[in-house]
Amino acid sequence: MEQVSAWRSHGGTQGVYTHQSTETGTPMTFSVFVPDHAPGQKLPVLWYLSGLTCTHANVTEKGEFRAACAEHGVVFVAPDTSPRGDLVPDDEGYDFGKGAGFYVDAAQAPWSANYRMRSYIEQELPALIAGNFPVDMARQGITGHSMGGHGALTIGLRNPDRFRSVSAFSPIVSPLNCPWGEKALGGYLGPDKSTWREYDACALIEDGARLPDLLVDQGDADNFLHEQLKTGLLVMACRKAGIPATIRMQPGYDHSYYFISTFMADHIGWHAARLKA
Repeated sequence: MEQVSAWRSHGGTQGVYTHQSTETGTPMTFSVFVPDHAPGQKLPVLWYLSGLTCTHANVTEKGEFRAACAEHGVVFVAPDTSPRGDLVPDDEGYDFGKGAGFYVDAAQAPWSANYRMRSYIEQELPALIAGNFPVDMARQGITGHSMGGHGALTIGLRNPDRFRSVSAFSPIVSPLNCPWGEKALGGYLGPDKSTWREYDACALIEDGARLPDLLVDQGDADNFLHEQLKTGLLVMACRKAGIPATIRMQPGYDHSYYFISTFMADHIGWHAARLKA
């Protein structure tokens, strides 16, 4: 692991790092904010998964999370959304290929060689973070936006013993039922939709996965809401399963970081309350 950059901010250190990933077979870049803390102290960690077209930089530069993380003593980790490099296969569309890994382990060629974002987020990067930063891996939360909200929900539902808290901003709640999901899961996994269910939050809940509670914020002026995000499906799934879910429709807000940054401190405080020692 190499440090690319580091800045003092809000009583902490914002760093950007790169390493050679064994899962993706490419260099991968991520950012980590570490609040000031006592020597030897281990802090809870909040993972943030970004959306389509994004890298680690979008939330790092526009997410406005550092003041709240410093206040609550939470480490904030922001990975990239896909493998990168000249030899990595890509697609002409913004919603597939580079910048659109969908947090799956691809099963179809040529994507399967590099697009292993599920294993990267669930296994490889946590081991790297645990070995190099002052984190308490028994106190982890996860959140994300749009495609990253889909990632946060599905990873949280598949790993309930790892994550004490799960939230999302404008998540894709059911890739089985939207054009983004049809393209991504069909391309990465193949036509057998039974293999898609482990990457669909509503399907996971229907199949028995549970969370102790959930926080979701969604703007009602989001132009992707009705065709791609379909928040109502998650409302119905949680209600049917008895999952205590706070799913808030925020009047006038869209899909942008103006929206995310507005509610970021709320989410960090919500996670911090559940990540106490």
